[in-house]
Amino acid sequence: MQKLSLEQLNRVDVDTFKQQDKLPVVLVLDNVRSMHNVGSAFRTADALNIEQIVLCGITGTPPHREIEKTALGATKSVTWSHEATTVEAVTKLRDAGYTILSVEQASGSVQLQDFAPENTEKYAFVFGNEVHGVEEEVIAMSNACLEIPQFGTKHSFNVSVTMGIVLWDYISKVKFIKK
Repeated sequence: MQKLSLEQLNRVDVDTFKQQDKLPVVLVLDNVRSMHNVGSAFRTADALNIEQIVLCGITGTPPHREIEKTALGATKSVTWSHEATTVEAVTKLRDAGYTILSVEQASGSVQLQDFAPENTEKYAFVFGNEVHGVEEEVIAMSNACLEIPQFGTKHSFNVSVTMGIVLWDYISKVKFIKK
């Protein structure tokens, strides 16, 4: 076994990436404070071929030095927009036919391992503020809440880790992975 070089990884260039079909998934960042978490969202969205990111409220927007530090250029490849409020973003996405899934610990939440996505549906995953989580009004607008089981003393994962877990779970379940 040997580590692959960048050339051997055979990644597409930015223009090709922008033209290729994307997963029908939108990441909605609900007032995420940390620019590093925003940058991680871009990098994850690029790596997993996500349709777009909607940055809401106080969530920072590119160009920003701290976002770029973790995005590593993914702000140039991933489509993004900004909405003044998460409620506005979710309303637009719902009207466009997306199923709204807030990732939050809530009464009646669906444990991630029990989430059964449909290949034909478009999903908007809402990820909340690092301290306050997803806004209550947004939870009320959601089709469901997804919750990642945890077994330690802390009550949550970092939001960027949560994005990676949830998106990988989704992708593995819709059998997007090419064998």
